[in-house]
Amino acid sequence: QVQLVESGGGLVQPGGSLRLSCAAPGNILRLYGMGWYRQAPGLQREWVAAVTNGGATNYSDAVKGRFTISRDNYKNTGYLQMNSLKPEDTAVYYCNTGPLGVYWGQGTQVTVSA
Repeated sequence: QVQLVESGGGLVQPGGSLRLSCAAPGNILRLYGMGWYRQAPGLQREWVAAVTNGGATNYSDAVKGRFTISRDNYKNTGYLQMNSLKPEDTAVYYCNTGPLGVYWGQGTQVTVSA
């Protein structure tokens, strides 16, 4: 069983920043790339950002220009740098990787509120 461990969530004021981390075993992030998703209360889980095994990145329109996904192959850790946070960014954030995206973390709560 592959375990992904997210961290870095918390409460932040609008306009603030947070950096989420996703620790993964072995070189799975380098092999498969990774993605970040989020789920707000009462809504479906939505894709936020992804980085391929080759290092190409892509973002949803909702976060483009504000969020940055990255990956440290030596630490086997992925990141999501979130800047200029808005209340609508409030959600549980999940990292995802593996063949056909089969592995998920447990999620970390991000709350953006004054």
